[in-house]
Amino acid sequence: MTSTDIAFAQQRSELVAELGSNETMANLTNHWLGKAQELGYSYNFDWLGLPIIQYPQDIVAMQELIWKLRPEVVVETGVARGGSLIFYASMLELLQTCTGTSGGRVIGIDIDIREPNRKAIEAHPLSRRIDLVQGSSIDPAVVAQVGKLVGDAKRVLVCLDSNHTHDHVLEELRAYAPMTSLGSYCVVFDTLVEHLPDEAIGDRPWGRGNNPLTAVKAYLAETDMFETDKALHDKLQISVAREGYLRRCK
Repeated sequence: MTSTDIAFAQQRSELVAELGSNETMANLTNHWLGKAQELGYSYNFDWLGLPIIQYPQDIVAMQELIWKLRPEVVVETGVARGGSLIFYASMLELLQTCTGTSGGRVIGIDIDIREPNRKAIEAHPLSRRIDLVQGSSIDPAVVAQVGKLVGDAKRVLVCLDSNHTHDHVLEELRAYAPMTSLGSYCVVFDTLVEHLPDEAIGDRPWGRGNNPLTAVKAYLAETDMFETDKALHDKLQISVAREGYLRRCK
């Protein structure tokens, strides 16, 4: 790195630290997140033709992680309309184009992959990189099937985004977080539920005290294999995965 690069990196680090400690910014962010969730903000975006149902800020964060980590396999629980699978597949395609990294697979798990969504995913040009697994993500047979698909991959990125109840996410963490390679991430989406007003949650089986963030905290109390990437949360501000970007450190 040149001296200019080092100076820019230091400036960035200071700006992120300020964002993370600024109470006014935190209050604005929390208010925005609550209203955005109430209005269904995350449903409004596509990735290469399919609905992705994510915040643009988290999409950018995942792009940064994929470029940095060069995963051979991305595991995602929760398929929905398929846009996030296509996003991960497109990032692996770019990695191969830009770095010569060969292969790269995305494994998508969902208890109910609806036929129109399956057809749209399988018809996409990037479907050749995607394996779909239908069944409960915490069913031991499904976990075993995913483990076989991951195989001996050395670089694995895990994303958990299915049923958001505490018990389900905790079982997903126990099953899939250990598949995460050292230095890579297990990203737990929708941890923001813990901070949302009731009207933004609606009639869901999860809510305050029963959500992905409570599961993350319980899992981190069980293991020292992961640490929360606080700097990533601080710079994003707008994220559904607050405290959910978990880096494997052991």
